[in-house]
Amino acid sequence: MTLLFLCGDVMTGRGIDQVLPHPSDPRLHEPYVRDARTYVELAERANGPIPRPASFDYIWGAALAELARAAPDARIVNLETSVTRSDAHWPGKGIHYRMHPENVGCLTAAGIDCCVLANNHVLDWGFDGLVETLAVLRNAGIRTAGAGRNLAEAEAPAAIELGTGRILVFACGAATSGIPSAWAATESAPGVRLVHDLSREAARRLSRSIEPRKAAGDLVVVSVHWGGNWGYAIPEDERAFAHELIDGGYVDVVHGHSAHHAKGIEVYRGKLILYGCGDFLTDYEGISGHEHYRGNLSLMYFVTLDASSGRLRRCEMVPLEMRRFTLERASAADAAWLAKMLTREGEALGTGAALSADGTLSLRF
Repeated sequence: MTLLFLCGDVMTGRGIDQVLPHPSDPRLHEPYVRDARTYVELAERANGPIPRPASFDYIWGAALAELARAAPDARIVNLETSVTRSDAHWPGKGIHYRMHPENVGCLTAAGIDCCVLANNHVLDWGFDGLVETLAVLRNAGIRTAGAGRNLAEAEAPAAIELGTGRILVFACGAATSGIPSAWAATESAPGVRLVHDLSREAARRLSRSIEPRKAAGDLVVVSVHWGGNWGYAIPEDERAFAHELIDGGYVDVVHGHSAHHAKGIEVYRGKLILYGCGDFLTDYEGISGHEHYRGNLSLMYFVTLDASSGRLRRCEMVPLEMRRFTLERASAADAAWLAKMLTREGEALGTGAALSADGTLSLRF
């Protein structure tokens, strides 16, 4: 058996960067907020004081104990932050996430193996910012997927050695998530692996690129940044894209993200499809709007796969809540709310969630 840790969006820029030991210049270019420290103040106003500087492991909070307990074979996150000193913010874009390179220890503190970068924030500070992000992560021993100094690098998988095989992480970002077309990597220019449409043919092209790289004993995760920020509905093109990837015979897990909250889960032909993992680490505390989606709640996905077939054996989820920029175990009431929501949204997909006495959730399929 192989155990993966997956989660949704890890946003260590802006407010979170400001409380870490090496904050970036706090100046922002947003229409309403001009100083990243404002996000710290909003969070403190909502839930109390945040230590400054916070240690690198502080932001993970209770998640670190869960990672130690589960001891997954690979830890994969969607990093929605540029890790750079660049001041060249992308013009015309309303939000710009940046973490100072000397704060990369907040990722190594959690033992992250792979950062997916095919998203709508990795180029917030320009192409130079992306190139520096790639270098900083590589120097920290963290693999990347979905972005590169050219198209070949953006299409290449992150390879995590397991001894008997590898976990290969391929990543792409869909235009539906707000990735500008100018961010697409080319043969000679840096960028992300951009999928302009979520057609079956696009999924088949992705499958064909996986085939020559997958060897016997390898498991394949395709991480996809797709869709809008809010709403439980799963567009038909996303579902068809995911099914086509699995039908191609090379993909074992589809790891979807972009929405600020968790979405329904499907098990198709024995393979796991996470349509939306939700936010994991953010500086959204104290910001009002869309409260009924409970975006303050996060889920850790511990996914057990049959090592030989890639079929899903078990999916355990640990509910957490972001308070004072650190993750705490969610209350019993919040865990029950998540179980009810996942069961409701999973009904049409053939799944549900069972709540255990210890507050963890197990996928029913």
